[in-house]
Amino acid sequence: MIEYLGLFPEEIKLKMEQIGEKSFRAKQIFSWLHKGVTFDEMTNLSVSLREKLKENGIDQPVSIQSIHESKLDGTKKFLFSLRDGNCIEGVLMRYHYGCTLCVSTQVGCRMGCLFCASTLDGCVRNLTAAEILGQVMCANSTLNGEKVHNIVLMGSGEPFDNYDNVIRFLKLVSHPEGLNISLRHISLSTCGLIDKIRQFADENLPVTLSLSLHAPNDVIRKKIMPIAKRYSIQETIDACKYYLAKTGRRIVFEYALIDGVNADEKQANELADLIRGMQCHVNLIPLNTVKERNLNGVSGKQVQLFLDTLEKRHISATRRREMGDDIEGA
Repeated sequence: MIEYLGLFPEEIKLKMEQIGEKSFRAKQIFSWLHKGVTFDEMTNLSVSLREKLKENGIDQPVSIQSIHESKLDGTKKFLFSLRDGNCIEGVLMRYHYGCTLCVSTQVGCRMGCLFCASTLDGCVRNLTAAEILGQVMCANSTLNGEKVHNIVLMGSGEPFDNYDNVIRFLKLVSHPEGLNISLRHISLSTCGLIDKIRQFADENLPVTLSLSLHAPNDVIRKKIMPIAKRYSIQETIDACKYYLAKTGRRIVFEYALIDGVNADEKQANELADLIRGMQCHVNLIPLNTVKERNLNGVSGKQVQLFLDTLEKRHISATRRREMGDDIEGA
C-alpha cells in the first residue's frame, strides 16, 4: 500500500498519471493530507478518485490511541497507534512562543544508552517518513486551530539510525505547500553516529543538532553509552565541529546528570575543557530514575553546582525545564 502522506507533490503526480487522473490533482491531495484529512474528506475530489486512492493507498498512517494531560503545565503525552499494531509516544509542550512536539523516529531503539528507557526492548523497526509526519498531524488535530510550531526529534529511536526516512520527513514537514515548518524550528538529537553527523552537515539543512554527550571523557561515556565503544569522544567532538563549520549553527550538548556517575564539580570542569571555544550550549538534564538500570538523578543543589561551574568557565548552559513530570512525559 502507498503511504501518500510520505510523498512529495511530484511523486503524487506520477501516481495520478498511472491511474489515469489529471496531474493537477496531486497538489490538491498533498494539501489535504498535510491538513490531516482522510481520502473520504477530500471533498473537491470525485468519488471515483477517492475510491481509487483507498484501493491502493493509505492517507493518515498514525492515529491517537490515548492522551494523558499534565495537571501541572498542560503538557500532553500521546500514545500513537501504527497500522501494524505497534505503538509509539510523543509529547506536546506549550511555551509562550508556540507548541513544541517531540516525535519518535523508530519503534524502540537499538543504541542501548543505559539512562534511556526507550531502548530497553531494542528496536522493533524504523518509522517511515509518513509515520513521523503523521505524529504532527495527530497533534495538530488536538490544538483547536493552533499548529505545532517547533519539532524535536527526541522521542524513541536514534534519528540517524533511520537516516533516509528522517531526511525525507524534514523535507516534507518544511515543504511550502504543506505544513511549511521552518527547519530552524526543528532540533534533531543523536547519540553520536559521527559518519551520519558529517553526512547530515553536507545536506545543508538548517536544523539544530543536539548531541547526547552525557560524559566528559571516554571512560564514563563507555559505561553508559555503547556508541562510545565505536567512536571516541574526541571523534564525536570533531564531527560536531565539522557540523558547525558547514552550517554555522551552534551545537546543543545534552547532558543527563546521573548521581555518582558524571555529575560532580570535577566532571563539570572536564566538560568545560572538552568543549571550550565551540559555538555551543549545554542542556543539563536532571535524570529521571531508571529502575531497570539502577540509575538515579541528582538533587537540585547538585544541578546548580554543575551549572555554576560551567558558567564560571564561560560555557553557555541551562537546566532543562521539566514539563509533564506527572504523566512521565518529562
